[in-house]
Amino acid sequence: MQIDINKQLEIIKRGIVELIPEEELVKKLSKGKPLKIKWGADPSAPDIHLGHTVVLNKLRQLQELGHEIIFLVGDFTARIGDPTGKSETRKPLTEEEIIKNSKTYQDQVFKILDKNKTKVVYNSHWLNDLKINDVINLAAKYTVARMLEREDFMNRFEQERPISIHEFLYPLIQGYDSVHLGSDVEIGGTDQKFNMLVGRELQREFKQEPQVIITLPILEGLDGVQKMSKSLGNYIGVTEPPSEIFGKTMSISDALMLRYYELMTDVPLAEVKAMHPKEAKVRLAKIFVSRFYSDKEAATAEAGFESVFAKGNVPEEIKTVNFSEKELIITQLLLKGGLVTSLSDAKRMIKQGGVRVDEVVVKDEKEMINIQKERIVNVGKRKFVRVKCG
Repeated sequence: MQIDINKQLEIIKRGIVELIPEEELVKKLSKGKPLKIKWGADPSAPDIHLGHTVVLNKLRQLQELGHEIIFLVGDFTARIGDPTGKSETRKPLTEEEIIKNSKTYQDQVFKILDKNKTKVVYNSHWLNDLKINDVINLAAKYTVARMLEREDFMNRFEQERPISIHEFLYPLIQGYDSVHLGSDVEIGGTDQKFNMLVGRELQREFKQEPQVIITLPILEGLDGVQKMSKSLGNYIGVTEPPSEIFGKTMSISDALMLRYYELMTDVPLAEVKAMHPKEAKVRLAKIFVSRFYSDKEAATAEAGFESVFAKGNVPEEIKTVNFSEKELIITQLLLKGGLVTSLSDAKRMIKQGGVRVDEVVVKDEKEMINIQKERIVNVGKRKFVRVKCG
């Protein structure tokens, strides 16, 4: 059944930044045929976090509206390295890294998208066949001046930082993907706007109807300030244990919770605002765990959270780590125990008062911890480990 155009627009426009241009999308929708929605991703890293799922959630909505989702794996463009937002030339990935990352990336993407309704394509299948004449002809369709309109290129040019010629090719090749696929719509984060607009221009050059651009915001991390990033430690990974996903979601602010609802769920915001903040947060945490695992895991994570945090109990199941040493400096204990990702992270958590050994707050980053007897160490409210010598 064809969904009313106004209703489709309401769903499509929820949480987006720009729709370029809306009148062209209305014209495409009025034809009554499924649109080809292109989303491209270079397999530059093996894991994705909640920030990546903002676009995926919108794609799922478009999928449910009956449109064709084309998931383009940029196995060719990953060899160039997307220069977006970079202050220096990116190091290209090896063929082995691309293959490995591509597989794990898809495993995670299909936690959200319906695999049976998603067309997966690899741009190496057509880009490998381009000859040097094809590349020269493609490069002739854009000027250096236009490329320098891109903020990151302009900044590097003004700061006299190197810009390699192959980096100029990246937006052109991404745009050529749209030509090859004949995409009606391309969707991506605001950082991809320039590249997607190049696709519109190239489609015109190749006498195609230009694609409509939908941009989505870059998601703030758990701190509510900086963008979600693994390097900043303010992320929720889609492959993290259910208890971690649940606990991290419960730690966000009320304002951030509303934004997460808007960008990553279909729940009406009026309904969210009518709930008590804790009730809304629990519901959001269960949505995320159910999405990446199951309803059963979500219920278990909720029960575990209530037991540990609402009642002040220690989790029933805690990983045990055995050490050969009889005592360790606390920072090393945290790092080797898997409670932090780096020594600087360990020092930061100690400084913030977030580290406890047997429920006693550790204040000195140089404190030696005797582990001849079993000790329970925790960082923050969610990470526990049992340590002992032997």
